[in-house]
Amino acid sequence: MNARSSAWPLALLFACLVVYASLYPFTGWRDQGVVPLAFLQAPLPQYWTGFDIGSNLVGYAPLGLLLALAMRRSGVRWSWMVALGLPALLSLTVEMLQSYLPMRVPSNVDLALNTAGAAIGVALALLIERLGALRRWSRIRANWFEPSAHGSLVLLALWPFALLYPQPVPFGLGHVWNRLESGLTSLLTDTPFLEWLPIRLVEPAPLSPLSEALCIGLGVLAPLLMGYGDMRSRARRLVFCVLVLVGAVGVAGLSSALTYGPDHAWAWVTPQAELGLVAAFVLGLLFAALPGRMCHVIMLLCLVLSLSLLNDAPVSPYFAQSLEVWEQGRFIRFHGLSQWLGWLWPFAALVFGLLAVARSSSATARASKIAP
Repeated sequence: MNARSSAWPLALLFACLVVYASLYPFTGWRDQGVVPLAFLQAPLPQYWTGFDIGSNLVGYAPLGLLLALAMRRSGVRWSWMVALGLPALLSLTVEMLQSYLPMRVPSNVDLALNTAGAAIGVALALLIERLGALRRWSRIRANWFEPSAHGSLVLLALWPFALLYPQPVPFGLGHVWNRLESGLTSLLTDTPFLEWLPIRLVEPAPLSPLSEALCIGLGVLAPLLMGYGDMRSRARRLVFCVLVLVGAVGVAGLSSALTYGPDHAWAWVTPQAELGLVAAFVLGLLFAALPGRMCHVIMLLCLVLSLSLLNDAPVSPYFAQSLEVWEQGRFIRFHGLSQWLGWLWPFAALVFGLLAVARSSSATARASKIAP
């Protein structure tokens, strides 16, 4: 079986996230006089928590699963063994690098758990293959999506994970200007380039309830239209619309529960959120009849408008407090990677949309030249 698989970029992205989580915060590098492989013969650690065991075990399972699926679809020989060996080698490498970070401790237990997690992922991929799920997925993908639907499937698969990190507005990804402004200001302090920064002298006004509802609706419409652009029929688009809305509500509830506790899972459901979701659903039904290229064009407009509104709004103290749960609590290893997903997803979607529109324009131009 030789086929281009979306599992390849997902596996690469997940490997990068694993490295980020393993070496965070990337500061204080120095030679501590320890042989990098010495941890292999070290005694077992005296203290560990269930969260550490679970995170090390589960953290590598998706990587093993994705690598095994990608190699199987690409026809790589000994795909199961390679899919197990690569995560084990990655784990060994990051554990060795941790010996140069005073804030991190390399552990033979972590290496064993990571390898076991990858083995679980590979075993799950083998089970999926034996049950014929790969063949069924190939048929579903061929029936639902265009052959070129690789970038959109990758971005749509990453979208729920980007939503897990707390956002100033539900589904409002890409809120980066405040962090970027403060970071550049600190970097360029005492340099003549500081005057070049477009620093806002007046604190912007908070989003009005209507603007917040608009951001929420646009945040759901963008991935919805991304999927529409590569889907084959209107009926499938309507099913996809329902799935996206239900999935978005579920992930937002999970994010709120992780941040504030299960009792506050639906605290984000405000009148603005309800209005934005209803508007996204209605527009999703109306846009289901549009051509794929037009869906991508409207997706770009949604992204640009939502990014403009979000990045022109201040950060509320309530939102800043919610970030402390992730940045100082037990999510410290994961807050950075989930934050980066939340920051970069809409910009990656912008690049994807521009390329998709340009590709469809080129195809239309070629067709017009061929036509008599």
